[in-house]
Formats: sequence, C-alpha cells, structure tokens
Amino acid sequence: MPRTGIGCGIEATVKGMISPRSLELAQTLVRLNTVSANSNLDLIHFIRDELLKMGVRSRLTYNADKTKANLFATLGEGKPAGIILSGHTDTVPWDGQDWRTDPLGGIVKDGRLYGRGSADMKGFIAMALAHAGHFLESDAPFAVHLAFSYDEEVGCFGVRELIADMRDAGIAPLACIVGEPTDMVPAIAHKGVYRYRCCVRGKEAHSSLTPQSVNAIEMAARVVGKLRDMAERLEREEPRYEGFDVPFSTASVGQFHGGIADNVVPRDAQFRYEFRDLPTADVAALQAELVSHARSLEPAMQRVAPDAGFSFEPICEVPSFLGSASDAVTRLAQRLSGETGTTLVAFGTEAGLFKRAGIPTVVCGPGSIVQAHQPDEYVSLEQLARCEAFMQGLSAVREIG
Repeated sequence: MPRTGIGCGIEATVKGMISPRSLELAQTLVRLNTVSANSNLDLIHFIRDELLKMGVRSRLTYNADKTKANLFATLGEGKPAGIILSGHTDTVPWDGQDWRTDPLGGIVKDGRLYGRGSADMKGFIAMALAHAGHFLESDAPFAVHLAFSYDEEVGCFGVRELIADMRDAGIAPLACIVGEPTDMVPAIAHKGVYRYRCCVRGKEAHSSLTPQSVNAIEMAARVVGKLRDMAERLEREEPRYEGFDVPFSTASVGQFHGGIADNVVPRDAQFRYEFRDLPTADVAALQAELVSHARSLEPAMQRVAPDAGFSFEPICEVPSFLGSASDAVTRLAQRLSGETGTTLVAFGTEAGLFKRAGIPTVVCGPGSIVQAHQPDEYVSLEQLARCEAFMQGLSAVREIG
C-alpha cells in the first residue's frame, strides 16, 4: 500500500496538536445532545449542511417516525469504489453520574476535550468531516464515504438501514474503518452482544394454596439457573481466544422483575439476559439450548394452567467481528496510525455488520474506551491530533491492497 508523506503528517500534527478547525468541529458535535433517547437530527443536519457547502449531497435514511437519521456521503463521486469512515452519532446518557464538567460543554482543559461522546465517538466523526475537503481534492483512485448512524448504543439499529440503502444504491466499498476509541491502535476482533427478554406466564393464587398455582418467578429462576450453568461451562470448557480481557464467551442476567405481594403466588415474571460471544462461538446454539430448557419445563406448568409458559424476544443482536492482521484495510490503518501491531477490544461495534455485508473492516479511532460512558468523558488532544494525521494520510494514499 504505497503512501505519500504519512509519517511526516503524523509527526507534524502531533507536534502542533490539533488544528483549530478540527477542534472547533469536535466541540460543536459534543455540544449537540444526541443521547439515544433523543433525536440526532440537529447533528445530522449540521453535517449535511457542512458537506453541502462543498457541493456534496448526502443520503439520509430515517427511523420509522423520522426522528433520527443515518447520513451517507461520497467524497469523490464517480470513482469506482471507496473506503467507508464509519461512526455512530448517538451517545449514552449521563443521568446520575457525578460530572465536574458540563456533559454538553465541549470544554478544553489540560490537553483534553471533555463532554459526552467526545471519545465515543464524536471526535472521530469531527476529524473525518474536517478533512472532507482534502478527500474531495485527493487524486486517489478511490472515494471516501462518510457513514454516520443512529442508535448504535442501543443495538446497532441505524447502521442496518444504512447498509441496506448502500446496497440498494449499488455502492460496493473496498473497505470500512470504524472509528470507535482504540487509542488509534487498529482492532481486528471483538465479541458479539446478544440480548434477550424472557417473559414467564404462570397462574396466580393465594400463597396458602401453592399447589393450585404456577409460580412464574420460580419457573424463571430455573431458566436463570440454566443460564448460569451455561456461563460456568463456557468459562470452564470453551477454547480460549487469547487477546481478549475475558478470553471466553459469557452469559449473564441484567434485570429481573416479578411479583406483586408476599402472599400472592406471582403469575408473571420477566428477566433480561445477554451473551457476549467470541467470534468463534455459536450464539444461536447457546440461545437454542436455553430455549429448549425452558420448553422442557412447560408441560408441568400447563397441567395446572394451559396458557402457562415462556416467551423469548430479542432486544439487540450485534454480531461479533473478526478481521485479520493481514487484511489490506488493517495494514492501511497501521500505516496511517503509525502503529505496528493490532489489538482486540471487548466492546461491541458496527464492524461485524459491515463485515457481514462483505466489506473488509477494521476498528481504529481516537480515545480510550476507558473514558467512554464515564463521568467527565474526554478525549485527549494528542489522540485527536493522531486521528487528524490519519485523515491527512488517507487523502494521500494512492492504492489499497
């Protein structure tokens, strides 16, 4: 993968820190409240309008009630293929957290940009937008696509619509770089995140007449116990995937609700659980095993109450991601970032969905996941400067692969 002046760009940008325009854009994006429960349209429209000033039109795809949108834009229209720079626009909330700075302040202090989403992942989006002009002017034989999604934090919902729209438009990118915070070290794998809700219907009765009832909490507990047994089996027996903080798949319950009074056998209960699966695991088989166990309990329940039983509902299904250090896009990310190695990350991203769409993908962006979702979230200016150099280098690349 030949390149022009990439190493010099990194050195110069880090020495001078981040450019004023790039920092201004990062602050602007942080100051827009895009918590997943809210609309992201102010941010999407801001980016759309900035691109329109350069003559670039954006494709917007919306959620069902038109309160949120993805943005897809091509810098270098007419070139045969391109590289996607992917980021999600939504953030997690900060309710109940002990912030010393304004979550929407975009304050710069002690070499850091503070605010919700600064690390996860508006810093990356700002760097990509700041360099749109460079990508337009580049004589590289490929385009750069900006792909900014909604509702990643609650299940990677928006990007599915973005990828479908991209396919419908006949756009077939060469590669994708997902700019989640990796300290600018290219990441080639992460676990999947699969969450489900289990609802249990039993039969209520006075607690003195338990044989006439089906206790929904107790039945739910039997399935929770099965899930715990599965988790222990995975920890004990699953082949290790070294490089992950937890090198095996995990299963856990996050919420449990049921009952109305101490002396009423509960008719209803529900719990929510998740699998975080290694890229080598079969999460569909794990879910099927749990459902099969629940079904084995239903005959006894239905002898007392014919409508008793279990129902399962997916909440989010974010596939694991497995790239390779030998992939052309990984080698490109290493050169642009100045890194010689790769890493694995524990958190989920949209990378698995791009990879499933047949697009070679790597995860590489400024900041650390340690700061993400935390009070006083921040990204260092040094990390933003490295990302800025990354973008400058990308505009100078002449070949991929």
